[in-house]
Amino acid sequence: MKKVIFLITALVIAAISGYAQDANGRKPTKQERKAQEARIDSMKSTMAEKAIEDSAFVLEADQVTFKRGYTAHVTSNTNFVAVNGGRASVQVAFNVPWPGFNGLGGITVDGYISRYEKTKDKKGNVYLKMSVNGRGISAQVFLTLWAGSNKATVSVQQNFYSGRITLDGEIVPLEYSGVFKGVAL
Repeated sequence: MKKVIFLITALVIAAISGYAQDANGRKPTKQERKAQEARIDSMKSTMAEKAIEDSAFVLEADQVTFKRGYTAHVTSNTNFVAVNGGRASVQVAFNVPWPGFNGLGGITVDGYISRYEKTKDKKGNVYLKMSVNGRGISAQVFLTLWAGSNKATVSVQQNFYSGRITLDGEIVPLEYSGVFKGVAL
């Protein structure tokens, strides 16, 4: 897995440096730039889908939507949903003066995954449904990875209360994630 990801990363870097300027010093055309971006998006999509399949990924969220539709833009290194094998972590942290339960201004909960169901539709969107149970969390987690990119949406719905939170961001393989985990409940 690590060799494949390293190879894909090396190809992306080579593609970027190769298209920066050609031998004559001319800049790439708009079509060349779009083709390059499409290849990079395709590689990111492939990496994200492989990470979901391997149960080793992190959704680094840059936007959080609450139950009644209130939206907050947040930092991706402290707001995430992480899956590592049979365990999952959900963390939200906001830039507030109160340290919160996790020391970052929010809450961090860990749990075990009891059901992990992945499906793919005709358009190429990947859907993941899993149950996460642990100290401080009992919820259904629904993930949608949009076709052709590593952009995704995760909805966390509590089992015993009507609470729901939605995180929007990018799927990153676990080994490439740069998240900072606070103290879990």
